[in-house]
Amino acid sequence: MSYEIERKFLVCGEFRDEATESSEIVQGYLSSSTGSTVRIRIRGDKGYITVKGRSDKAGIERYEWEKEIPVDDASELLKLCEPFPVEKTRYLVTYRGHLFEVDVFHGANNGLVMAEIELRSVDEAFEKPPWLGEEVSADPRYYNSALSVKPFSRW
Repeated sequence: MSYEIERKFLVCGEFRDEATESSEIVQGYLSSSTGSTVRIRIRGDKGYITVKGRSDKAGIERYEWEKEIPVDDASELLKLCEPFPVEKTRYLVTYRGHLFEVDVFHGANNGLVMAEIELRSVDEAFEKPPWLGEEVSADPRYYNSALSVKPFSRW
């Protein structure tokens, strides 16, 4: 089994000058009602299907399985997903030895900017960049699967 340990933060400053790469992502959720999710994603010219288990109480650790699928299949599967696709530009920013994935959301989630950091352990220390704001790991409203049902613009 593969586990993901990830923390999420709101972004409260400018980070783009530090980004080394960016890509466009569109994703949707075939299933997200039980805490476990089945996600379909198109990132650039590649498609993916991802199954994620329930998060722990802190919203940081959960099981994750992902497989690349043909982008045409991903496009078809997106038609079956929750009503609001999650559209975002993802920027990769390395800060003091840790990679932050900063997502600038578009569409129904326009105005939301979040950063995620994947860690090797729940208690791994890392330095926060100056543009990193409030931690929202435990707030289910900020889960991408929740944003596909009740987007940021409808809060």
